[in-house]
Amino acid sequence: MAASDRPSAAPQSLRDRLPVFPWDRLEPYKTAAAAHADGIVDLSVGTPVDSVPAVVRQALTDAADSPGYPTVWGTPALRDALTGWAAGRLGARGLAHTNVLPIVGSKELVAWLPTQLGLGAGDKVAYPRLAYPTYEVGARLAGAEPVAYDDPTALDPAGLKLLWLNSPSNPTGRVLSAEELRRTVAWAREHGVLVVSDECYLELGWDADPVSVLHPDVCGDSLDGIVAVHSLSKRSNLAGYRAAFLAGDAAVLGALLQIRKHSGMMVAAPVQAAMIAALGDTAHVAEQRERYARRRTALRAAFEAAGFRIEHSEASLYLWATRDEPCWDTVGDLAKRGILVAPGDFYGTAGERFVRIAFTATDERVAAAVRRLAP
Repeated sequence: MAASDRPSAAPQSLRDRLPVFPWDRLEPYKTAAAAHADGIVDLSVGTPVDSVPAVVRQALTDAADSPGYPTVWGTPALRDALTGWAAGRLGARGLAHTNVLPIVGSKELVAWLPTQLGLGAGDKVAYPRLAYPTYEVGARLAGAEPVAYDDPTALDPAGLKLLWLNSPSNPTGRVLSAEELRRTVAWAREHGVLVVSDECYLELGWDADPVSVLHPDVCGDSLDGIVAVHSLSKRSNLAGYRAAFLAGDAAVLGALLQIRKHSGMMVAAPVQAAMIAALGDTAHVAEQRERYARRRTALRAAFEAAGFRIEHSEASLYLWATRDEPCWDTVGDLAKRGILVAPGDFYGTAGERFVRIAFTATDERVAAAVRRLAP
């Protein structure tokens, strides 16, 4: 085809709907921090660094000879584990296998849920004003309108199809009370809006006890119109396994199951076995919490002594901190000390004077950060 015969403009691609990948902007600061004589202390991405629990690794190994295709819905044993854990840990009532669905990590779900729900032009997807950026990305991938909120019940319900909640919050660590959750669920049901609650940090409450949207104090005796998202990445150090699941409204999950069957979105069979082991063991969860609590205490004291103010941060794996200056100034200053943190504007313009500090580094690296922050 001659150049003159080509279309003057290519159709809009999915890529063109999306913002610049935020973490790419941090690379120069990562390079600067890595130049420190004692090496970088990376407190930016909240990735686990501690070992996968032995009981989980053994289950994965035992299931390694899995030549056949896994099922999208997961094995009956996995579904038993999911419903049992949600009942015991979240207080959810009346769960059947139709109320749970394994997923290939929670980020995949967040990014593609609006598309899988069939949303598009004219539909709205709402999420907290300070939020994990993939909520907005998911709306844009579907061609829907992303809408940030301060109070979800103050939203205009016209065209609103999906309402994201996130408690404990990433990045702030804020925890929504049962009353706040109950009020939002009631409002959403009144207006026919699906509520999806991202609860991936629920096991990591420090100064508050997070409540699931599936708890009867929040949703009553019905799971209609609500879905909770849970992940084993944080509680069990399984970020590399891509192990997560949904629990909630059977009608919503049934439709998603059919869509995901067509698109082959299957959790690997050995990972399914590992999930069963992880959900059935509480000892490793307690041990990991102790590690994070120790690191959190040390870093909070060091940053506060260095002139930072910590807001919220009552749960999750992060400290939401400020020196009342532009976030990139803070990032740059800390990078000179070999410490890398995430700028708050990654999570929305409301975070432009904050940084997010992950306490997922090793004990040795946390101790290094504490030394570098000392006056």
